[in-house]
Amino acid sequence: MTAAIFFIPWCRYTALVENNALQAARDMEKVLDVSIFQIAEDDPMQQPQNPSSYPLISMQFLRVHGIDLFSCATTWLLLDIAFYSSSLFQSQIYKKNLDLQDTNVYNEAFKVAFFQTMVAIAATIPGYWFTVYFIDRIGRKKIQMMGFLCMGIVYFAIGIPYHYWGRNENKGFLVLYGLTFFFANFGPNTTTFIVPAELFPARFRSTCHGISGAMGKVGAFFGTLGFLWATKNKDPRIKAMRIALVSLGGICLLGMALTYLFTRETNGRSLEENEKEKENSELCFFRCLMDADRHPKTSVPEEEIAL
Repeated sequence: MTAAIFFIPWCRYTALVENNALQAARDMEKVLDVSIFQIAEDDPMQQPQNPSSYPLISMQFLRVHGIDLFSCATTWLLLDIAFYSSSLFQSQIYKKNLDLQDTNVYNEAFKVAFFQTMVAIAATIPGYWFTVYFIDRIGRKKIQMMGFLCMGIVYFAIGIPYHYWGRNENKGFLVLYGLTFFFANFGPNTTTFIVPAELFPARFRSTCHGISGAMGKVGAFFGTLGFLWATKNKDPRIKAMRIALVSLGGICLLGMALTYLFTRETNGRSLEENEKEKENSELCFFRCLMDADRHPKTSVPEEEIAL
């Protein structure tokens, strides 16, 4: 079993990236009881002919995959602006809900760590498990749109009446704060990592995934700077925290709109189908107008989900 886990991804790389199907077949025979050629005779598969060989930096790549890369990179960037700002926002909660005055540094670290653990148990981890259960049932795109929308609503609910939350200790504030992490993980914080790994052909998959992730870190950088500016500004007329939180809500709604317009649904689509670049090249500019995205295959047999 361990050998199969190692060899199968390697054989995919050999067959799809190096275009060496013979060597991939020989490698697979090392972990199969039956010859791969016998399997091919029993169940013949149509092999791709004359695979494309254009480079990453080319007009052909932009024509076929440019919109997909733009979608993955920008949604990841917008997510990380909001997600990392939420993490920094915990400092405002510590001041109001944790008794950190007149305590030593060890007790303070313990209280903060305990609070972060409770947030993870109550919101972060359940969000991941909801995604695991629903991702093959309702699709990646819908989960990402729903997550962005709910995050935006929660940020508005925190930011617009921020003067009220600042003057009153209310458990509702903690619930709303936890929901930002729940819908981030039951939403774009999971799907922005999954979609680039499924969307691009094998020879571009790692590179495009890396570009998208790098754009996410750019978003985290600017989100962190913006939030630090908001928390350090002392002028009450500016109301910087309210502006920052409402802006995060607007960023999430922008992420939902970009997901709807440009993100392609990958649910029910095998990785091999992404090698059909002639099909991909015929995609329309707005992915929401595609028949495959208006009617995605979201009903997956139970036995496939179990696997």
